[in-house]
Amino acid sequence: MIEFHLDARSGVSPYLQLVQQVRQAIRLGLLVEGDQLPTVKDVVAKVAINPNTVLKAYRELEHAGLVSPRPGVGTFVTRTLADASINAHGPLRTELRSWLEKARAAGLDDESIEALFATTFRALTEENR
Repeated sequence: MIEFHLDARSGVSPYLQLVQQVRQAIRLGLLVEGDQLPTVKDVVAKVAINPNTVLKAYRELEHAGLVSPRPGVGTFVTRTLADASINAHGPLRTELRSWLEKARAAGLDDESIEALFATTFRALTEENR
């Protein structure tokens, strides 16, 4: 089951953070068809968020066709976003962890690591266009 977290510094609204986290978990195969999302009550208790915000996120995921509510039972994943590249995730995650450990050892804090990754990613994306 997914564990939600919110970043007040991100500039992204809380409901969109929940949507993004579910979409990422589905894309990475961490959530698969049939998996149940945490109940609204559980999300509210864990991340101190308004229930309507959770409901809004779940409704958006439903409209995208990714989840389906079952009254009295919960909200369940109905399709996947993972593709054939999922087999490469394990080795790539290992390499990324190693890189992150090197970045921390070099004295970079979270914000610096995120900035370095984001700018490098954007530059590479633009080079490949």
